[in-house]
Amino acid sequence: MDLARQEAVTWRNRALLLFDRVAMPVAVCDVYGAVLLANPAMAAECGTTPGRLRGRDVLDLFSPREAMQVERIAEALRLRHRSRYQVSVRWRAPGGVERSGELTADPVSDSAEDTPALLVMLRVDAERATSPAAPAGPVRATPMEARILALAAAGATTARAARETALTTDGVTYHLRRLSSRWGASNRTELVARAYALGVLRAGVWPPEVSDVSRDREAPGDEA
Repeated sequence: MDLARQEAVTWRNRALLLFDRVAMPVAVCDVYGAVLLANPAMAAECGTTPGRLRGRDVLDLFSPREAMQVERIAEALRLRHRSRYQVSVRWRAPGGVERSGELTADPVSDSAEDTPALLVMLRVDAERATSPAAPAGPVRATPMEARILALAAAGATTARAARETALTTDGVTYHLRRLSSRWGASNRTELVARAYALGVLRAGVWPPEVSDVSRDREAPGDEA
């Protein structure tokens, strides 16, 4: 029995590692839509960390286009139907960009009698027009991205950045790759240089600090 429990823990840890590495935004929610677990890609769409999404209602984060879609899904779940459900949604991404996409929810459980959880995946459509309140030019960085950039500029390893930000190492890597793709940086040194050039990091200061402009963009609750 101990061996079986140990194997179960091992496979659970492997599953969580894979969950963090998935590039698609994914979350596990309870049957009422409260987030139980989210990967870095899902958290990045909300401009926060996976831990801060826990307990949030997924439909507060992503607004359904049609209320009737949600009502039909809720009724189906009450009847313990186990179909795949899809909801068209829109939301405001970090930097003021309005996005749209589709949430897909699959009920999952160990047996047909158990109350299912929902495996929720987000497919993101092409970006819509930028909000008039958003800054002109390229999106600079979310508060979490700016903190990771400051740590990288100070020479922190991925492991140390993960400890400082309460992310996994895969979460830190995800944010760095996302920034590199956004700014066209080919390595970490170039990425840090772009951060200074864009004003995300304060010039002439050691240890590296996030600029006042970046701090002003932080929303309540984004502090670690």
